[in-house]
Amino acid sequence: MCSKFAAISVMIAAALAASSRSLEAMPVYGIEQAVALAQERNPEILIAHKKVMAARGGFIEARSGYLPSLSSSGLYDKRQTESQTNLRQEDYNAIVKLEQNLYTGGAVSSQVAIAQLNIAKANYDLQEMISRVTMDVRIAFNELLLNQAKLRVHEDSVRVFEQELKGEQENFNAGIVGKLNVQRAEVALANERPEFFNAQTDLKNSYLRLAELFGT
Repeated sequence: MCSKFAAISVMIAAALAASSRSLEAMPVYGIEQAVALAQERNPEILIAHKKVMAARGGFIEARSGYLPSLSSSGLYDKRQTESQTNLRQEDYNAIVKLEQNLYTGGAVSSQVAIAQLNIAKANYDLQEMISRVTMDVRIAFNELLLNQAKLRVHEDSVRVFEQELKGEQENFNAGIVGKLNVQRAEVALANERPEFFNAQTDLKNSYLRLAELFGT
């Protein structure tokens, strides 16, 4: 039953509130496709991915403390002389240094350890965010299915009450029933229409919630 329920396709109207396109023109996703799409595009997941990359960059930077550093400097000077001389008129000086820290008092190893912890934390936060978004998508998806079903029920109810009102009006005009029958049918229809409008709003909000999780 669960697998059959999860396999039901629904239309994900990513811009339902701002678009005049019909739902038939929207892409169709199953629940697993919806989860995959959210994991790929959800803004919070993307931010968590970037934090993992930043943590890895911090680890590379910290580990570079173990490597030798290369530096260079140079000097060029040209003299002006009033008389001819055998001395060179240009002076050149270049220095290249290769330095290696033999002892840092544990500073580099501490920085590397901290960087490794930052990577572990960033990965944990990423997995936690993926799990939370996945759960939110599944809940929102199933709520959308429920709201679709509710809307169909209220659509059918409004249609039935409209037909009943029309029939009572025809019977009243033919003198078969009294005015009270028509009024009862009008009240029944009037009571059902707000439920229909609420169902429309709930379905629209379900689409918007999924669109938010998709980052659209």
